[in-house]
Amino acid sequence: MRYTINVDDRIRLKELESSCYVPTYIKFSGVVNESNASKFCEELEAAEDHCIKSKQTILPIIIDSYGGDVYAMMSMIDMIQACKVKIATIVEGKAMSCGAILFSMGAEGFRFVAPHATVMIHEVASMTLGKVEEIKASVAEADRLNDTVWKLAAKNCGHKEDYFLDLIHQKKHADWFLDAEECMKHNLANHTGIPSFHVDIKVESEFRAPTGKALTPKT
Repeated sequence: MRYTINVDDRIRLKELESSCYVPTYIKFSGVVNESNASKFCEELEAAEDHCIKSKQTILPIIIDSYGGDVYAMMSMIDMIQACKVKIATIVEGKAMSCGAILFSMGAEGFRFVAPHATVMIHEVASMTLGKVEEIKASVAEADRLNDTVWKLAAKNCGHKEDYFLDLIHQKKHADWFLDAEECMKHNLANHTGIPSFHVDIKVESEFRAPTGKALTPKT
């Protein structure tokens, strides 16, 4: 995530390096599992606190992931939805499976995909082995999760709840790879390209009378 800080000459930049004026963001890369999801939730909580203190209105989440465990992803989604700061999601490289669903959780108007990034959508998979009834129970749970996550994605992207489920069916339930243009077509992404932060920090002084009125020198 790139950012620039334009600083008044009366402020020393080194004094800002650890201050609230430096924008905060989260980068999630690697596999979605319990350990990484827990770390993500901790980082999101800390970043949210930073944003509130510094009055940063947008919290970017950069995603570069092949996906992973659905249950771990659900805990991440719950934290995103509970965040008091508007979330922007940015795909760099790839957002596949769970990564694609996380990408869809960005606020409307704040979902970005890099020009050469890839997003991949597919159904929730069940890998359970065992007795017939155990397999049936696992398949039923996979169906429930599949409906839940893709209806969440559709709603957040401004579609009818079966929008992505219908598209997956049309793709014959195979992995569906989308480039930046297709992400824009289906409103998964609102912008092609990577955004950047721009921070202007100024020092302003004012001479006031005891009444509080600002006094301006006459020329």
